[in-house]
Amino acid sequence: MAQTTPAASPVPVGVGAGVAVSTPGTAHRRRRPPSVASSDPRSARLLSNVVLVVVGLCFLLPLGWIVLASLDASATLAVRVPEDVTFANYSAVMTPEQTWVPLANSFVLSAGTGLITVVASVLAAYPLSRYRMRFNKPFMYAVLFGTCLPITAMMVPVYSLFVRLNLLDSLPGTTFFMAATSLPMAIWMTKNFMDSVPISLEEAAWTDGASAMTTLRRVVLPLMRPGLAVVFIFVFIQAWGNFFVPFVLLLTPEKQPAAVSIFAFFGQYGSVAYGQLAAYSMLYSLPAVALYVLVSRLSGSSFALAGAVKG
Repeated sequence: MAQTTPAASPVPVGVGAGVAVSTPGTAHRRRRPPSVASSDPRSARLLSNVVLVVVGLCFLLPLGWIVLASLDASATLAVRVPEDVTFANYSAVMTPEQTWVPLANSFVLSAGTGLITVVASVLAAYPLSRYRMRFNKPFMYAVLFGTCLPITAMMVPVYSLFVRLNLLDSLPGTTFFMAATSLPMAIWMTKNFMDSVPISLEEAAWTDGASAMTTLRRVVLPLMRPGLAVVFIFVFIQAWGNFFVPFVLLLTPEKQPAAVSIFAFFGQYGSVAYGQLAAYSMLYSLPAVALYVLVSRLSGSSFALAGAVKG
């Protein structure tokens, strides 16, 4: 009796219309999606390079004007190569009353703000990083909200407070206030850096009888020196370029920083000494750049945690 094989059931039309049925003869003829096939990596790279060049020119053009105008005796707002290169603008601004005293005040104000902020942020970030408490997350969100408060909105009550406490025209009082305004972001940054230090290192020190402050000083802080350098540079640069707070709280010209004394180059009726202003701007930016290079070389480029927990 002959055996009959069942006939292959036809595939109904419309069923699985979105599914491609592959056969051995057509498997190698699959095509990539049109979006991937039509994209050109060279054109995308060229477009990104053009955008980066345009952004770089937007930053380099003002810097180029400062450098060229500082060497031009008749500098204007136009970016041009000086006909006669001269250092008369630098010699005109290099006076104790106009440059050296304001720069010294700026350094004392910025360095004091940075040191106070780093110490306070380390002491505040340590329990937030090492202890799990219920109010850790709400406190961190409150700290983050503190960075959103505009400084101009609180200067009127701060001015009244400084008058009542007899701290007006006081360089230490202004330093502490600027440190308090920089503390929220510094705490957030320090806590994130401290989280990257393994707690097992502290546990080993605790086993040997070290206290919490000893482990913080001898174990945690040496390992997060690059992070502390980042926080210090961030606070220092922010305080170095702060104009509004010293302008309101410091009244004596001998105590005002360089960011406020720059008003001396703007004369009456719109007349501006552009050459001296550019030379002063060059001198004003050098300490911040030198500090960044010095701290980056001393602290290193990464955390020295490799092999710290081995064994």
